[in-house]
Amino acid sequence: MSIFGITEEDVAGAPKFPDVLQNLSIYLSGSICVSHTHFDRVSIGRAINKYSLSQIDTVWLDSARVARRAWEDCAWSGYGLSNVCKIIGYEFKHHDALEDAKASGRVLIAAIERTGLDLDAWLKRVSQPIDPSSSSSGAAIKRDGNPEGELYGETLVFTGASEIPRREAADLAASIGCTVASGVTKKTTLLVVGDQDISKLSGKSKSSKHLKAEELVAKGHKIRIIKESDFKELVNQAHEIA
Repeated sequence: MSIFGITEEDVAGAPKFPDVLQNLSIYLSGSICVSHTHFDRVSIGRAINKYSLSQIDTVWLDSARVARRAWEDCAWSGYGLSNVCKIIGYEFKHHDALEDAKASGRVLIAAIERTGLDLDAWLKRVSQPIDPSSSSSGAAIKRDGNPEGELYGETLVFTGASEIPRREAADLAASIGCTVASGVTKKTTLLVVGDQDISKLSGKSKSSKHLKAEELVAKGHKIRIIKESDFKELVNQAHEIA
């Protein structure tokens, strides 16, 4: 309520989700629905599951993912709706449902105008790495997590020698929802240590990423440190659930 300003009085007597699903389906079915971040898609999906209703046949396009690929300044931070609208020069009343919806649409339109990519192209582009060149160059490998993945919200870092090529491992991690970062920070939630690296080190020394992760854990940060083989199992389990 403190964010959106919606009070109990505002929703008193309002219909429940099953009562409005038919009208919602009329607008969304067979179309592309643009929203900023995954919040609306997930919220509607959970409501549908709660009442055991039929899913809406719509394609979701996340304008935050669009912004992260259209403007370099938004690639890894600053891709919130308010900040992106400042970049494109669009004024709106934030945290108002209709205003936010209009703003999301404006972000997409601005991205189309800036890049020359049409709607169909953007539907493909958002599933690709933010920096496509990172998948074929020696640059630090980063990935944007698939918002529909089981581990969406996790920030994962790889360290050490591994059997799976790093670019391939990063793609696997992103497919199950993990944001792949190049270094360990306070945002890191998963550190994957290569099995070959563990065997080679034999406990005598650890990589700088491994040591930093352990230091953060000692300070109370929740970081899971797992082996490459555990990571493979994690990927398999996530794909089975999906």
